[in-house]
Amino acid sequence: MNNYETVFILTPVLSEDQTKEAVKKFEQEIKTLGGKVTNSESWGLKKLAYPIQKKTTGFYFLLEFEGEGNLVSELEVTFKRDERVMRFLTVKMDKHHQEWAEKRKSRMKGAKPAKAEAQ
Repeated sequence: MNNYETVFILTPVLSEDQTKEAVKKFEQEIKTLGGKVTNSESWGLKKLAYPIQKKTTGFYFLLEFEGEGNLVSELEVTFKRDERVMRFLTVKMDKHHQEWAEKRKSRMKGAKPAKAEAQ
């Protein structure tokens, strides 16, 4: 099985519940296609580098998962069919990428909230 990482941007007009439902849908799709979600992160509402569909912000999400190569093509079809998804990018993780991702996750778990640091 290969390791993959997908970052996708959802339209900013969605409510928090709608974004959670969309992420659950994509996680379930990965499981249905025989994959395993290893990490899921919400990066929040961010400003886009350039307007997409006349929108200047979007909800960013990261999914890390394991699966076979055909899983990626099927998942990308799901992204293309979903009108809530503005952009997506999937990359295959090599061993260096996996090490970096583990360091990033451990750093995030050890980090204090921004308010606590400011005080």
